[in-house]
Amino acid sequence: MVKTWMAEISPLYQEERWKAEMERLPQWRKEKAARLSDPEAKAQSVAVWRLWQEVQKKEGVGEEVVFNLSHSGNYVLCAFSDRPREEVGCDIEVVKTYLPRIAKRFFTDAEYRRLEEADKGEQSDLFFRHWVLKESFMKATRLGTRLDTRSFEIEWEKGMPKLAKKPEQFSREYAYREFFLDHTEVRAAVCSTDREIRNKIEIYVF
Repeated sequence: MVKTWMAEISPLYQEERWKAEMERLPQWRKEKAARLSDPEAKAQSVAVWRLWQEVQKKEGVGEEVVFNLSHSGNYVLCAFSDRPREEVGCDIEVVKTYLPRIAKRFFTDAEYRRLEEADKGEQSDLFFRHWVLKESFMKATRLGTRLDTRSFEIEWEKGMPKLAKKPEQFSREYAYREFFLDHTEVRAAVCSTDREIRNKIEIYVF
């Protein structure tokens, strides 16, 4: 099964708290966070790895587990599968303004048309739903930005997202789960070859 965890990171904007959490990281991750100059980026870098450390303890999983991390704004996300040899990708994004030129450049014609035909008040939310679904697949494949975003397509069937098409090199079946979090401005998604994805996000509090 795939499980997903999220945390809100604003407490780590306090330097004393950020340093305390950073001290609990492995050395390579400390060095990575220390190189960042933007306070938000520093907090995200520390928090996302600290979240994974806490998930490992709470779920009783080791280093061999396939996992993926994401962050956006004041939120960090972690997803993992407890089954060997599965692929997992996750993405979280703060909902901002819909940008048609970005959709036209990076989405398929069908995806772009779906956005343009949507009600104006729904376009931003729908854009970021597409975005996290596409990003999570790209991360699950481990190709990330090396994968052409127009080489695969998202659609919804009976309210559930799925891959309408994907490159032939990915022969396995992928499942999706979208997450809509009450009282937040974020959208999140998980994509995995482990088709059992828990429909609840667990919350860790810093």
